[in-house]
Amino acid sequence: MASVSCQACKDGQEFPVAFTMAFQPIVDVVAHEIWGYEALVRGTEGQGAYSILSEVTEANRYVFDQACRVKAIELAGTKLPASSMARLSINFMPNAVYEPRACIRATLAAAAKTQFNPRRLMFEFTENERMSDADHVANIVAEYKRMGFMTALDDFGAGYAGLGLLAKFQPNLIKIDMELLRGIDSSAARQAIIAGIVGIAQQLDIVVLAEGVETEAEMMTLKAAGIALFQGYYFAKPQLESFVGMEQMRLAA
Repeated sequence: MASVSCQACKDGQEFPVAFTMAFQPIVDVVAHEIWGYEALVRGTEGQGAYSILSEVTEANRYVFDQACRVKAIELAGTKLPASSMARLSINFMPNAVYEPRACIRATLAAAAKTQFNPRRLMFEFTENERMSDADHVANIVAEYKRMGFMTALDDFGAGYAGLGLLAKFQPNLIKIDMELLRGIDSSAARQAIIAGIVGIAQQLDIVVLAEGVETEAEMMTLKAAGIALFQGYYFAKPQLESFVGMEQMRLAA
């Protein structure tokens, strides 16, 4: 994988399909502020992520991963208010990172070009299929932490993104999968599971984020469980190449 990725970098290859990014806010309901934004790939006319992701192959995976990072940072650097300290969360493919320090060069160059503070970057990863090399992912997480970036495990509690990975390595943040949260206000079982996750995260010094929140009842139940960071349609939908401000969102007391 390394030699293929290195060659793609040297050759300056481009992903064959044009794409852009939508941004969804991550809200701190305790501080009543926008904590960050997640960059989500979209077609240039707003087409869903699948229209782009379906074009990703083993041959162009590295090029796509690099292009996504650069596009997200360029948009954030030019469209976020200069006064904003919100973090930028970028999804990455672990199998597209052969050596963390080498593969971060284009990311840092894009940040420098747009004067976006790289300390505000968070890299989140998810695997819907079992990771072929968990040690490799653990190395990426460790290196990113050493370089001053935040790391996040997405879709926690779904598929293979669970306790086994958390025992292998500890990211800065976990994003609880929306399927675990749906209807939590009326489910004692879901409330007990979330309480357990929050307790484990606290012992490991990991921040918990609830994603996919759609109702006030869900948000209030999760807030009562000790969760401060939220993301979901209840607050705002992803916006194509733009950033929702606090004044455009509703927040329960």
